[in-house]
Amino acid sequence: EVQLVESGGGLVQAGGSLRLSCEASGLTFDEYAIGWFRQAPGKEREGVSCFGGSDGSTYYADSVKGRFTMFSENSKNTVYLQMNSLKPEDTADYYCAVYVGAFYCSNYGSYSDTYDYRGQGTQVTVSS
Repeated sequence: EVQLVESGGGLVQAGGSLRLSCEASGLTFDEYAIGWFRQAPGKEREGVSCFGGSDGSTYYADSVKGRFTMFSENSKNTVYLQMNSLKPEDTADYYCAVYVGAFYCSNYGSYSDTYDYRGQGTQVTVSS
């Protein structure tokens, strides 16, 4: 059984940082495309970051470029999203997701919802 467990969310002031973690069981992260997307109330889902896809690209949404960094620790089968210089508009539930088969991270902005597995989400709230 595949499980993805996110952690690290919380309440932070604008300008602060958080590091989200996504630990996987039942699969090995480095064999698949992995992404982070977010969902805020009343807003559309937004693909935030993705790597490991068939095209070898790393994707960051324009809204987070230069502030967020996605990286993995394969020995722990864990993927992270380091979020710096947080803004109130970053407030959302954040999900990690796995995409099986051919997946192009360069298209992540349009296809973040085509995941095969996702975690339960972790809430991030950024106060102004």
